[in-house]
Amino acid sequence: MVPGGFPYPMLSDSGGRVGKVYGIYDEAAGVDIRGRFLIDPDGVIQAMEVLTPPVGRNVSELIRQVKAFQHVRETGEATPSGWEPGKTTLKPGPELVGKVWEVWKPEQG
Repeated sequence: MVPGGFPYPMLSDSGGRVGKVYGIYDEAAGVDIRGRFLIDPDGVIQAMEVLTPPVGRNVSELIRQVKAFQHVRETGEATPSGWEPGKTTLKPGPELVGKVWEVWKPEQG
């Protein structure tokens, strides 16, 4: 799927045991609904996406989100919508509340 492989653990749940825990197992069909869960090293779900079979997933967006969550964890900064490595980040704090629009514009993404 990705040149050079995918350096993050991925899971296949043929028996549905994990899908039942996450609420994505379709009992009647005997399969999991397509689901993606980004779980941090502390075991906390940071993001999830569940799609029905007719809709494809965006691997590029998954990789972007993994990089963004890694950056946030390493720096404490916030990554705005569409953030890519090297782009503008935000410094969270009370002074930013209600003023994000003054600091960041979507075209900066």
